[in-house]
Amino acid sequence: MEPLAQMKCVACRKGEPTVTDAELAQFHAQVPDWQIVDRERIKRLERIFQFADFAQALAFTNRIGALAEAEGHHPALLTEWGKVTVTWWTHKIRGLHRNDFIMAAKTDELRAEHARPQP
Repeated sequence: MEPLAQMKCVACRKGEPTVTDAELAQFHAQVPDWQIVDRERIKRLERIFQFADFAQALAFTNRIGALAEAEGHHPALLTEWGKVTVTWWTHKIRGLHRNDFIMAAKTDELRAEHARPQP
């Protein structure tokens, strides 16, 4: 299977199925730092990213926002002093879709890039 971070999101229509248990296991293996949480009977992917201060957390939030706009898939973001909580799920199907795992993998890549020293 192609790595999730190299995939693109596809348009998701209301009524499409959520990921199967087998797909959930397969996709989650590629983004193991993400927690699968259940809120309001909806499965979601969530991860908290730590930063040294608010400015770094905000910069990361803005990078996620730009990625979300480019892919046409948007998370819930909570930016606080020293941390950003990112939650992905697909509103139209009230659960997890492959797109959510793709975006989690892309978010992980952004974090890795954000952590690298700038020249």
